[in-house]
Amino acid sequence: MWSYVTAELPELIAGQFPVDPARQSILGHSMGGHGALTIALRYPTRYRAASAFSPIVAPSQVPWGTKALGGYLGDDRAAWRQHDAIALIEDGARFSDFLVDYGDADQFLNEQLRPELLERACAHAEIPLNLRRQAGYDHSLLFRIDLHGRSLRWHAARLAA
Repeated sequence: MWSYVTAELPELIAGQFPVDPARQSILGHSMGGHGALTIALRYPTRYRAASAFSPIVAPSQVPWGTKALGGYLGDDRAAWRQHDAIALIEDGARFSDFLVDYGDADQFLNEQLRPELLERACAHAEIPLNLRRQAGYDHSLLFRIDLHGRSLRWHAARLAA
């Protein structure tokens, strides 16, 4: 998925639509949300906006993330750092600002998602973070449907600048 999202998809879109490469944004949900954050951190001049719904922010520090990273990248934990938002920030990566939405009823919130780690890392690195805890929402499709419009307006404001 990494090469598809970072290379193939942008080429496909540029080949079909009149896009301004200086006006791009990226967003995702769960591991896709984490991917959006890491891609923005690794390509900070490509994107004006990056947001995520319920991302795992530190996969190398949580059970599901260590299983996934180990499965995708092997046992070399140093290689994992390029695919871990918190590690990227600790290693000096920066982005202009992030929008992250979580549901306070998300069953993965405390053990897997760990938004407080992103909040702490962004504060330490002086990266603006708009972290919104949404009352009553879990990890489901309804969460994304209900909040997608607000997220898109946030992106539109940054793309218009």
